[in-house]
Formats: sequence, C-alpha cells, structure tokens
Amino acid sequence: MQIKKEDIKKYLPHREPFLFIDEVVSIKDDNQIHCKKLIIEEEYFLQGHFPNNPIFPGVIIIEALGQASGILGFSLMNKTPEEGSIYVLAGVDKVRFRKRVRPGDNIDLYSKVVSEKRGIWKFDCKAELNSELICSATILCADRKTT
Repeated sequence: MQIKKEDIKKYLPHREPFLFIDEVVSIKDDNQIHCKKLIIEEEYFLQGHFPNNPIFPGVIIIEALGQASGILGFSLMNKTPEEGSIYVLAGVDKVRFRKRVRPGDNIDLYSKVVSEKRGIWKFDCKAELNSELICSATILCADRKTT
C-alpha cells in the first residue's frame, strides 16, 4: 500500500509546520512502513540549528519516526483521527544518532510493529540516508480518544 502526499493528513492529526512525513512509500503486510522526509533549507528551525551550519535536529527525526509509526498504527487499526482517535507519543527508548542530516538530504523512515497491548503500540524504528543508518529508536505510541 502507498499513500499519496495529499492523503497523509487523513492518517495524522499533524499539520504544517509540524508535519514531517512527505511520502509514504509502502505499508507492508508484515506491519512495516517506509516513509520519506525531504530536508529543505527553508525549515524554520534550521535558522537557529545552527547558523551557517544547519543540521536537522535529532528530536525532529524522532518525531518523524513517531509520525511514521502513527500512520502505520492508524492504518492497521483501520482508523483515522477524524473518528475521534489520537495517536500520542508515549515513550522513546534506545535512541542512537549516527550521522548528521543537512538541507537537501532525503531521509528514509522505517517503522515496524513489535507489539500491542491495551492500546499501547511498540515500534522498532530507524532512519537512513542513502541506505546508511542515521538514527535508531524504540518508540511507544498510545491510541487514545480525543477530548
């Protein structure tokens, strides 16, 4: 399954400037997702991170991995945020950053379901740049009703 850019917002409550998924390349039957994020020089946070040496913040890579996991979770539950559900970040473990990401880079985001228990989903995630690992993490997301 592939999700077009204009349909990503059906699976996430996030909106610009806090939407960090540009493309869903595939969602596989074995509970995995592959997404892409193009790092553009105009990203507002790059102005201060760091002047004359812009580096895409690691915390935003984690957020992008969380958003990819959210799309996967909503897809597997056959739900959307419009139905009164929100998928919130519940925890991040075993985070490792291995390489800097710069404007012009196109990163690949991968997430795979490890387990689900009482609405808490655990995902193994990684981000790659040109097939080289730049970040890995275990992410927990919780499916909750909106208030």
